[in-house]
Amino acid sequence: MEILTNIAVTVVTTIFIVLSFTLYLTLRIFTGKSRNDKRYVPVHATVFDLLSHTNDLYDYEAEIARTKPTFRFLSPGQSEILTADPRNVEHILKTRFDIYSKGHSSRENLADLLGHGIFAVDGEKWKQQRKLASFEFSTRVLRDFSCSVFRRSASKLVGFVTEFALSGKSFDAQDMLMKYTLDSIFKVGFGVELKCLDGLSKEGEEFMEAFDESNVATSSRYIDPLWKLKWYLNIGSQYKLKKSIAIIDKFVYSLITTKRKELAKEQNTAVREDILSRFLVESEKDPENMNDKYLRDIILNFMIAGKDTTAASLSWFLYMLCKNPLVQEKIVQEIRDVTSSSHEKTTDVNDFVESINEEALDQMQYLHAALSETLRLYPPVPVVK
Repeated sequence: MEILTNIAVTVVTTIFIVLSFTLYLTLRIFTGKSRNDKRYVPVHATVFDLLSHTNDLYDYEAEIARTKPTFRFLSPGQSEILTADPRNVEHILKTRFDIYSKGHSSRENLADLLGHGIFAVDGEKWKQQRKLASFEFSTRVLRDFSCSVFRRSASKLVGFVTEFALSGKSFDAQDMLMKYTLDSIFKVGFGVELKCLDGLSKEGEEFMEAFDESNVATSSRYIDPLWKLKWYLNIGSQYKLKKSIAIIDKFVYSLITTKRKELAKEQNTAVREDILSRFLVESEKDPENMNDKYLRDIILNFMIAGKDTTAASLSWFLYMLCKNPLVQEKIVQEIRDVTSSSHEKTTDVNDFVESINEEALDQMQYLHAALSETLRLYPPVPVVK
């Protein structure tokens, strides 16, 4: 009987906390706001409205933007302003980028997963990472290494697709592209073979699932006004986020430790091709600020920037080619012309992939136009926060 009483008290207390917090949020949302002031952009609804459109969020926001290019949702203590007006986008992201910061709310939403990485910071830390990344990615060593990695992964991908084609079996193209891009980004970022396409190790599979789960849970914070309560109570999406981050951290810190030991053994004889190795060398100049936590944040930000964006773009590109066979034929012909490969003879995949260099890509203007149109129709980053 005493146990049942304790359970009842716990349930009532939880309900009371949730109701009180909901009332508090409601008051924060509807007090002190210029809802009817015409000097401000029009209010469409509250952030609670976004929760009911979790599964079609971008379509929903795009539909609103057809009639109201700039609008806002009321949220606790502030307004969430959305704009699809190209003039506003250019002003924020280019003309006056220097005066627009992530803001406290956005930094708070991203902090647990991205830490002090470039997507979650402002000011000097952003400038430092931007400068370092610009320098590293402009170096011939990293560019050549990245191209080599993507070529090898592409050859492997072609092999898998060929097997499915010959067997007549169906397969999930986007899932395969996700694995392909994660393999490539992981090799470029950490210098380690994750081998998603070959079949993951238990640790690799756990990392991949945790990485995807943490992205979803972090994104939900932007439309869920109750996420802090969930984090405190360790329930729902925020429980999943904590669990996923623990798996990610264990995996990444282990890689950083291993890579640091490898570099110490190799000393100056090693060519530091991957991003982690190059940043580890940089960290020796400033070990206090560029510690393992900071390196973890930097690498995860690069992974998020490269993995889903590339895979999503390739998925939509293949989709568009299937819908437009004439465009597909023109692209194939252009590639044949540029690489001097003929459909009348069998071309070794590895040799063909090696022929796709910077000079060849510069000549594939129709392919470039088709990719650009795909990005216009289906942007891999539909919302910039």
